[in-house]
Amino acid sequence: MAITLPPAHRTHEVLNHVPPLPDFDLFAHDKALADGLEREGAGWARERAHELGRIVGGEPVQWGMQANTYPPVLRTHDRSGHRIDEVEYHPAWHHLLGLAVRHGLHALPWREARPGGHVARAALFYLLAQVEQGVGCPVSMTFSGVPALRVQPEVAAEWEPRLTSLEYDPRLVPADGKRGALCGMAMTEKQGGSDVRANSTRAVALGPSGPGHEYAITGHKWFCSAPMSDCFLVLAHTERGLSCFLLPRFLPDGTRNRFHVQRLKDKLGNRSNASSEVEFDGAWARMVGEEGRGVPTIIEMVNHTRLDCVMGAAATMRQAVVQAMHHCEHRVAFGKRLVEQPLMQNVLADLAIESEAATTVMLRLARAYDESKDPAQHRFARLATAVSKYWVCKRNAPTVAEALECLGGAGYVEESLLPRLYREAPLNSIWEGSGNVMCLDVLRAMGRDPESVDAFFAEVGLAAGADRRLDGFANALRDELGDFDAIEPRARRIVERMALALQGSLLVRHSDPAVADAFCASRLGGDRGLAFGTLPPGVDCARIIARARPAVG
Repeated sequence: MAITLPPAHRTHEVLNHVPPLPDFDLFAHDKALADGLEREGAGWARERAHELGRIVGGEPVQWGMQANTYPPVLRTHDRSGHRIDEVEYHPAWHHLLGLAVRHGLHALPWREARPGGHVARAALFYLLAQVEQGVGCPVSMTFSGVPALRVQPEVAAEWEPRLTSLEYDPRLVPADGKRGALCGMAMTEKQGGSDVRANSTRAVALGPSGPGHEYAITGHKWFCSAPMSDCFLVLAHTERGLSCFLLPRFLPDGTRNRFHVQRLKDKLGNRSNASSEVEFDGAWARMVGEEGRGVPTIIEMVNHTRLDCVMGAAATMRQAVVQAMHHCEHRVAFGKRLVEQPLMQNVLADLAIESEAATTVMLRLARAYDESKDPAQHRFARLATAVSKYWVCKRNAPTVAEALECLGGAGYVEESLLPRLYREAPLNSIWEGSGNVMCLDVLRAMGRDPESVDAFFAEVGLAAGADRRLDGFANALRDELGDFDAIEPRARRIVERMALALQGSLLVRHSDPAVADAFCASRLGGDRGLAFGTLPPGVDCARIIARARPAVG
């Protein structure tokens, strides 16, 4: 007997859901970045930024997802029991790293001695970091390793051509047989963490001692990212104190160095990148820089990687804002699109302000590195990098969290990209000096070089008279610095206020008036709550959102 069923319910019809972001040029739809590239002296790189912006707005988004879904795997031994210490990556990792190297993210200012090189690189790094930040680690370390190696010219002459090549060669073979090489760094140890002077790794001269000479290094490094790099800058103690060394994966005779990967870290985020613990068992290395002066030698590397932390945090904020705005453009609730709801407009505008402030200070810092031969710019870069590294990276996690909340439950699933951004967000605050370390570094820089304070306030003062709230904030900050006794407990407050003064000055001078006014009202004037979405009445939220939104989809 035939069975008659009622009409099927249309339970699987998808309504009121947000379409995926289409492929688009990340550079073309980022007005703060495009304006800043011109303003800070790298307008010549505009077409390069468009090219990379179009590329990363497409297939690399999926590469980033794949590289994190299938993280690296350590192979300590081959099938016969021989020690090999190799890390296997998903092909997506190699696609991304190859893309970064081809576009010079690891070497642009060293390859092209022209004004704006650091600014151009910052823009390109920021674009790629929006789709995947794991590859930023070897890119950043390779880039920052070059100025450290230049302290030892004969070592730099051998390695710099390899490290600045635009060809990515992932093979684990001797560097002199490769088309290009990457540099890593290993400083942190179990017992010391940020206190690298507590390191226990030892270096013994194999012949004559001193800069450029050969040493055997024995010790254990608690964090060594990108262990498949071709060489590493490491710190180890000699009889004269903590010194810097270049330690390659292969010996001059082509055999493998005694560089043993003990394990890979199971990390919160940044899972595409292999972070490891490594052991040096009498590993061969060459001293770089003056014996006993390892920290000053490697500090150039650290300063550049701290700048890259600012870039990475700014990039994460921007991508989070893009995702939130795209969702709110298409999702309807209570009869209106979310972007039309006044309360959501307040949230989106607040997020856009935070993102633009980060992008703007990132590009200004990069210009200071371009102009570092000017003593005032060098001093500004030294202090402002530490200030911005603290604050921009600190603001990253709450910014991403609020952007995720704009998507609601849809933002809590992996396909939305927001969970990966959220796990990634704390990294730049931790890498190369966590919050307290950065604040203490700011105090140290001000104490050792008071002229750096003058250089910092000279930059802030370029906006003097343009906004009374900024003037009052900057003057109060300067007065607060006058009380330098017992300053350490107040360090976070002071560094935060320094960062806000710098961002405010830049936005007042260079941004849309609506953005600058809202920043000064909410961040400097104090007319704001403790959460995003608490901008004061009178802020032109619609104008701020229109400036920040990607006009796609």
